[in-house]
Amino acid sequence: MNNDMNESAAGRMSTNLEFAKQMQARTKVFAVRIIRLFRSLPKTDEARIIGRQVLKSGTSVAANYRAVCRAKSQADFVSKMATVVEETDETLFWFELLEEAGIVKPNKLVAIKTEGAELLRIFSRSLNTARRGR
Repeated sequence: MNNDMNESAAGRMSTNLEFAKQMQARTKVFAVRIIRLFRSLPKTDEARIIGRQVLKSGTSVAANYRAVCRAKSQADFVSKMATVVEETDETLFWFELLEEAGIVKPNKLVAIKTEGAELLRIFSRSLNTARRGR
């Protein structure tokens, strides 16, 4: 029985590690897409100001998720994951502003907004699970 429990725990750790690596890669791709979006923005004052905000929050999603993977404790994980959730949500807000202010055409943001929303759902679920202590 004890051996079965060890194998089960090892399997979960392997799955968690694989998931974390996939999410690190996915958030890095998201950050690169944010950088490319920033480069493509019009050279107006409002686009530059909002663009810098989306650049900061969007790229910090990847950097902060990487920090989550190095959490030293459950409390550290929860704290760092909460930051990732906040930064992801903030990035979605800046996308909305870019779109609603007419700075970027809505069709240009569909894919990146969809990815941001999916990441937010994943991170929010992970944060809620961690808060419950699972």
